[in-house]
Formats: sequence, structure tokens, C-alpha cells
Amino acid sequence: MTLILRSSAALAVVLAFGVQASAAEKVTFGTNWLAQPEHGGFYQSVADGTYAACGLDVTIAQGGPQVNNRALLLAGKIDFHMGGNLLEAFSAVEQNIPVKVVAASFQKEPQVLMTHPGQGLDTWEDLKNAEQYILGDAGFQSYFQWMITEFGFDASKRVPYTYNSAPFIANPKSVQQGYITSEPFAVQREGGFMPNLFLVADYGFDTYSTTIEAMQATIDGKPDVVKCFVEGSIKGWYNYLYGDNAAANAMIQKDNPDMSDEQIAFSIKELKEYGIVDSGDTETMGIGAMTDERIASFYDKMVKAGVVKDGIDIKASYTLDYVNAGVGLDLKK
Repeated sequence: MTLILRSSAALAVVLAFGVQASAAEKVTFGTNWLAQPEHGGFYQSVADGTYAACGLDVTIAQGGPQVNNRALLLAGKIDFHMGGNLLEAFSAVEQNIPVKVVAASFQKEPQVLMTHPGQGLDTWEDLKNAEQYILGDAGFQSYFQWMITEFGFDASKRVPYTYNSAPFIANPKSVQQGYITSEPFAVQREGGFMPNLFLVADYGFDTYSTTIEAMQATIDGKPDVVKCFVEGSIKGWYNYLYGDNAAANAMIQKDNPDMSDEQIAFSIKELKEYGIVDSGDTETMGIGAMTDERIASFYDKMVKAGVVKDGIDIKASYTLDYVNAGVGLDLKK
């Protein structure tokens, strides 16, 4: 049977790897938002044939405001899903939902707090002196609860974030949430200044992020598919960050035409500069790395902050079977 290939480039990859042609396994990966560089490793492995080289025909189903890909995963309609951070995985265990994290694309949660420069809000400790914290509900109920418990931040200063940076730009004594790859770019463009950036991960909010989730039935029934998808995604991230990512970016812009060249360039720069994908354990164990100790550390912090309940069997929320083997380290340039 002939392997289903997307392009002659994919064929070249297959031949280079010496893979015997066979029928490709059709797989759908659902992301958690519209196509963007934060999904670049997955698009890269579709574009350059890395998934095809190990026998997968991968379709990326982008998320968005009207799409719930996680529900489709739970219903068995898609094969893999892009999780947010570990809180979702802990919640799944608590609700007896048989879904597991099989890899962590991001070593650091890309959540950032922004301040105006030159306003006395130039250190993490200074943030307590802000007039207001502009935060969405998800952030207020997660990392900000940890900030209250761990550092003594004042919950009464919180005002809702409406995903419009105008209130932050107008108030130089305010703090606003954002993603390191997104909101700072918007503030620089709309406000004419580069804000101070405080990546919450660098101050101890040590969750993994942009996880790959699979149902236990898929892990049990198709372990080779899980292995191929995880390792293909890892290689994709190396190639996207350190190689030629033009084809992947073209696919991202096709799925999301609002993604400009300038935004893509900014996002990739920030992903690399802040070690979002590649830092810490990944330097020896490869992108996607996870450890029991790191997951337990985050869970303990969330219990202390009252974000999750004590007594959850967190080891049921993930598996290390598909990561930590150094896959892709040879691709880093």
C-alpha cells in the first residue's frame, strides 16, 4: 500500500528515514486557540513531513472562541488535544475523566504581568504598589491566588480584563496580564512603549503549559501512534525554533489570516528569549520533558493557594512514557 503523503517534501523525509511505505494513520490534533506561532512545532511537523515519516497523516483542527476541542477529545472525535496547563489535568482526575498529559510543549507558562516603565513598578515586589491589577477570571482564580498566598498581593485591586489593552495603556500605575508572545506586542504597537515584563513562571508558578493530551483508551490501544505524535511534535518544535519555519508559518497564516509577519517574528523571538519551549530540563532530556517532582511541586502550590483540592491522585493525570529520552536534541542548531 502507498503511504499517504502531503507533498514531495514529505516523501523525501520518508525515504531519508528509510521507513517502509504503509497506510498512514489519520490523526486529528485539536488546538486550544486560533493558529499562531505558539502552535508552531505542530504545524512544522505537518509541513515538513515529520509526522508522515513515522506513519501519521495529521490534521490540525484549530480552536477558537466558538470551538471546544477538549470536549471533542473527551467524546472521541479527535485523537489529541492541546491542553492549557496542569490545572486542567488535575481537574480531569478529580472528575474521573480518563485523559492524560503525554508531553509538555512549554516548560514555562507564557503568562506575563506588564507594567509601565519608569513608574516605580520595575520589580516583582513593586507590583504590590500598583493601583490595579487587570486580570481575566482564569488568571485571577489560578496564578493570582498563588500570588496572594505566596507573596501577599491584594485581591481587592483586581479589575476584570476585557482583552483590550486601552485601560492599561491609559493608567501608568496599573498592571495587566498577557501572554509573553502577544499582549506586549500589542502594547508596543498601540501604546508606543515596551512594557516591563514579569513572567509568572520565573517567580515560581511552575506548571507545564501547552500540553499534549490523549485519552487513556488511545494510550492503551495505540501506543505507537502516541509515540509517533509526541516525538514528531518534539522534532517539530526544534525545527520550528532553530530551522527553516517558512512553510509552517505559511500554514499558520492560511488558517489564521490575521496573523501578521511582524507578530510571528515577535512571538518566535519571545518564545526563544524566555525559554518557553526549550529551557531547564529540556537541555538534557529534550523538548516536551516532564518530571514527577516538578508536577508535584506545582500541585502542592495550588493546594496551598486553595486553587485545587488536596488528595488528588496527580500521577493519574500524566505519563512520562513518551518524553525525557532526548528526542530531537540533535536537531538543535
